[in-house]
Amino acid sequence: MKMPIEKHPCFNDASRHTFGRLHLPVAPKCNIQCNYCNRKFDCMNENRPGVTSKLLSPHQALQYLDKAVELSPNISVVGIAGPGDPFANPEETMETLRLVRANYPEMLLCVATNGLNVLPYIDELAELQVSHVTITINAVDPEIGAEIYAWVRHRKKMYRDTNAASILLENQLDALRKLKEKGVTAKVNCIIIPGVNDQHVVEVAKTVAGLGADIFNCLPYYSTAETVFENIPEPHPELVQAIQRETGAYLPQMKHCARCRADAVGIIGQDNDDAIMQELKRAAGMPRKPQQDRPYVAVASMEGVLINQHLGEADRFLVYAMGEDGKSPVFVETRQAPPAGGGTMRWESVASVLSDCRALLVNGVGESPKKVLVQSGLDVYMLDGMIEEGVSGIYTGKDMSRMSRISQMHACKTSCSGTGGGCG
Repeated sequence: MKMPIEKHPCFNDASRHTFGRLHLPVAPKCNIQCNYCNRKFDCMNENRPGVTSKLLSPHQALQYLDKAVELSPNISVVGIAGPGDPFANPEETMETLRLVRANYPEMLLCVATNGLNVLPYIDELAELQVSHVTITINAVDPEIGAEIYAWVRHRKKMYRDTNAASILLENQLDALRKLKEKGVTAKVNCIIIPGVNDQHVVEVAKTVAGLGADIFNCLPYYSTAETVFENIPEPHPELVQAIQRETGAYLPQMKHCARCRADAVGIIGQDNDDAIMQELKRAAGMPRKPQQDRPYVAVASMEGVLINQHLGEADRFLVYAMGEDGKSPVFVETRQAPPAGGGTMRWESVASVLSDCRALLVNGVGESPKKVLVQSGLDVYMLDGMIEEGVSGIYTGKDMSRMSRISQMHACKTSCSGTGGGCG
C-alpha cells in the first residue's frame, strides 16, 4: 500500500507551502505520561502537541471536515494526533478514520502516536489506506527511557521506571516493523531533551533506520509549565543542527516541523484560520452521535418514579425509549452500574454500559464524571422531578429548566468531596 508523499506537507518539504493538513482532535486520553508533557494548558498562540481548543466525536469530526475543506480546498491530509494518543482512544480513532475514508476516498490519512498500542490496529489501518504513521521514539535504551516517562499504562496495568520504558520500546519497535511490512510510510519523531537523551538521539536514528523507517524528525524539546522537565532549557539551535547532521547519515531529515497542535489546520507554520476555528467550535456543539444510534435515555432513581439519585450512589440505571405515540416514554430494562471505586475508569465503564443512550438523568453529578460521560457522547442532565416528565422532555425538546437542579449535593445532603464516589 505504498502511497506517494508528494501531497503530505509533514513528510515532504517541497509540498508544505502548497498543501494543507487538518488534525481532528478526537483522542483525549493518553496511555503514557511523559515528563515534558502537560495537556491541561491551551493557548491559541501556542503551537505544541497535546493541546486543542475543542474535542470532537467521530461524527462531529466528519461534520467539521466537510466545512473545513469548503473553506480550505488545499487540505490534502487528514490526521489524528491527540490531544492524547490515538490508540489510547482506539474506538474513536478508528471510527473517525473509517468515516473520513468512506466520505473522502482520495484524502491522505495519517496518525501520530507514541506507538504503545498501535500494533493491534495496523491491519485495519492498512485496509483503510492510512498511508503515513508517525511514532515518537525518544530512547532505545530503557535506562534513558525511564528518565523520560513517568508511567506507562498497558493492558489495564500501570508500569513505571525501566519496566515502563521497556514495554513501550518493545511495542514501538514491533509496530514500526509491522507498519513497514504493510508498506506504510513511517516517520519517527525523537524529542531532543538536553542532558537526558541528546547524546542518544543518533542511536535512536540508527535503530529505526535498521527497521525501515522512512524519515526522521529531531524535534527540539519544548519547555512546558508544571512538568517534571519544566526547568530544563530548550536545546540550542546549533545542537539541533548538529544532531540532524549526524542522524542524517542514517535517514532523511524533516527540518520544517512546527510542533503542531492537535487541532492544527492549513499550511504548516501559519496560524489556524479563524473561520475554520469557528467551524471547529460549531462542530463541537453538534450532537456527538447520530440520534438513531442512541435511541435510549437512562435514569438514576431509587424507586423508579422520581429522578432522585446521585450518579455516585446509583447501583443501576433504568433505561427508557420513546413510545410509539411519540409522547410517552416506555421502560426498556434495568442495567447494573459498575461497582464503586476506580476513579475515571469507573465513569468510562458507565459510558460503555450506556453507549446506546443519548442522555442520562441524575439528581446530582460531579464535574469529573460528567466530563468523562459527555466526552463519550452522553448528555448528562441534573434534574428533580418525575421520570416520565424528564424522559419526555429529552425526546420532545421541551424546556426542562424548572426541573434543573442548582445544587450538587448527595441524597444524604452532604456536599461533593471528590473522593471517587461520583462527586469529584
